[in-house]
Amino acid sequence: MRSALLLAAVLAVGQAEASAHEPAPALSGDWRGSLSPTPGVSIPLVLHVSEADGQSNATVDSPAQHAFGLAVASVTRNAGEIRFVLSAPKVDYVATLSADGQTLSGKWTQGTASLPLVMTRTAAIAPPPPRRPQTPAPPYPYRSEEVAYDNLAGHAHLAGTLTMPAGAGPFPAVLLITGSGLQDRDETVFGHKPFLVWADTLTRRGIAVLRVDDRQTGGSTGEVRNATTLDFAGDVAAGVAFLRSRHDIDPLRIGLMGHSEGAIIAPLVAARDPAIGFIVMLAGSGEPGEALMLHQKRLIETASGLAPAVVEQSGLRMKRLYDAVKDAPDQASADAALRETWRSLASKDGRPGTDVPPQLQVVASPWMRWFIRHDPQPALSAVHCPVLAVGGSKDLQVPVDTNLPAIKAALRANPDATVIELAGLNHMLQTAQTGQVTEYAQIEETIAPIAQATVGDWIVAHTRR
Repeated sequence: MRSALLLAAVLAVGQAEASAHEPAPALSGDWRGSLSPTPGVSIPLVLHVSEADGQSNATVDSPAQHAFGLAVASVTRNAGEIRFVLSAPKVDYVATLSADGQTLSGKWTQGTASLPLVMTRTAAIAPPPPRRPQTPAPPYPYRSEEVAYDNLAGHAHLAGTLTMPAGAGPFPAVLLITGSGLQDRDETVFGHKPFLVWADTLTRRGIAVLRVDDRQTGGSTGEVRNATTLDFAGDVAAGVAFLRSRHDIDPLRIGLMGHSEGAIIAPLVAARDPAIGFIVMLAGSGEPGEALMLHQKRLIETASGLAPAVVEQSGLRMKRLYDAVKDAPDQASADAALRETWRSLASKDGRPGTDVPPQLQVVASPWMRWFIRHDPQPALSAVHCPVLAVGGSKDLQVPVDTNLPAIKAALRANPDATVIELAGLNHMLQTAQTGQVTEYAQIEETIAPIAQATVGDWIVAHTRR
């Protein structure tokens, strides 16, 4: 999902003011520091920064969590501040850069915790590549084709890869739909490439697979700032039209397979298009968006060790923010409502006039306002093609105890609907110990074999002539 579930993050770093006659110290290089959430516990962090032509780029490593090369979307220096915007996790780090340019000193704020963090310039550190044994490598026993098409209604140009089994066809096909956040065609996260693995798995079994870059990612373009899940559903519909235009694809055997938010999009498209052959929901939701987000928040904070009273208070505060913005008629009204509600909450905490933290500004976005209002039940009830919904028992982002029963209830009139809980799997459908987001990078497995077999067998069975 494209918010907390989407793992969005903002990392802000401030720099010391330079003399009016001297340029600010360069930030480029590698920086090392450690967080200490509890006595005796140390979490090393490494920040890599490069500068060229007035532009800065950065990545972050958390070696103890086996997370390397976490991409920083943008780096800005303005009025003594340096801001790094990441996709994960949600963090605010504000610091000053020493006059000699060797030390960043400040506080790292994540969730309700605020920890001191000092980072010092260090010699270049080359992170080891994460071990991902399931990532396929050529030669492949199938063909790969770079493709592109347009969503004319949504003014988006989509680029992707179509993998085709050997032979003449026409073949059944699956269009993969990414989860929250702007992701590439492989749904790359923490060194894993789940959609590359799914494409390889299914194409080897005779299914053509189309995977596509999200808007403003890779080779795709399109408006993002004001886009909602409905806009992304339009991109998926354009992908279906593209597949139907090809002579080597069977138009009666085209299905949709979505992960997380993608599993919300698949029923939206199938409910409007009765010619969709089937849909597969991976870690998809059946409960309304606001309830889902609050449920997810409570589980993740509890698993992180926060006290029950803190978790409860945090949920109540977030609900007030959601309720303030969800029915706003326009963006200006949403921004104003979020600002007013946040300042009211901050005032009660003895911090009057406090501005909305950057990582919470997404709450007023068009995407979030649509999402927290959305109930997936009507679309699911309107789907008449075969449906497979799969969830992991250790999923903390879309918990199966509430979502799989809700999906099953919405599909009760569908004669070919299968809902399966897979024991021991997390939101990424990896074999997990805790299900926490921080564990995703530590697990070498990209997709559990039981998930691959369950989904692959079902798709093959439902695409036989």
